[in-house]
Amino acid sequence: MDSKKKKELELWAARIRKTALQTIQTAGSGHIGGSFSICDILSVLYFDKMNVDPDDQNKADRDRMVLSKGHCSPAMYATLALKGFFPVEHLATFRTLESDLSGHVEIHVPGVDMSAGSLGQGLSTALGMAMYAKANKVGNRVFCIMGDGEIQEGQVWEAAMCAGFYKTDNLIAFVDNNNLQLDGSLEEVMSPYPIGDKFKAFGWNVIEIDGHDVEQIADAVELASVVTGKPTVIVAHTVKGKGVSLFENNVDFHGGQPKPEQWPECFAELDARLAELEG
Repeated sequence: MDSKKKKELELWAARIRKTALQTIQTAGSGHIGGSFSICDILSVLYFDKMNVDPDDQNKADRDRMVLSKGHCSPAMYATLALKGFFPVEHLATFRTLESDLSGHVEIHVPGVDMSAGSLGQGLSTALGMAMYAKANKVGNRVFCIMGDGEIQEGQVWEAAMCAGFYKTDNLIAFVDNNNLQLDGSLEEVMSPYPIGDKFKAFGWNVIEIDGHDVEQIADAVELASVVTGKPTVIVAHTVKGKGVSLFENNVDFHGGQPKPEQWPECFAELDARLAELEG
């Protein structure tokens, strides 16, 4: 990846973070930590690697995206708006009664391929999409983003076993490995480690990366896209709340909000990053 492309993708990630935080501030609620940890992944997928077109949203060969950790809708909705699936101004309605932008992503929102709710269901849905595509010889890929706490759910491993058995090599899953969930660290709640070894045991190709390095993310997607005979999981090592020091590695911001006097300093950090990348 050349330096221009890298800077461009880092800039999109910074814009996603700021737009997501503005969305959460306006609503007065929303999940900051897990949203911020996947912004670099979303930047690479939507602004570089995925075959999606806001002007032709229903084309049969488009890539699909399943945000299994659907409570991180602020990042997903910000990405879709910045990509042009719907106006950025519509984000101001997030989590209001009259809006289609609820706290979990829903399929009636342009660009969303699966409604999310209970954790652990996304990989099964993504697998179904991938199997359909292979059976009907549709040349697309299916991406799925899961949380590392989410993979404590048994349904994830049923889907992992099935995907390996049926050799669904058009399925690319990400595990957002930020090591924090609602009630604390993964080790304190229920450790899923070693994550990669577990997927390997079910016949998956496993790639481990820095989930905030856009070049590593892009390279991993390229590698996964040429693997044959097995699905790929990309274990992305991330920082919960990445991009704002107040949020980083702070479980209080899994779903919590800054105090009124803290908002300006949060946006100041994001603006400083944007200025650095735009300069």
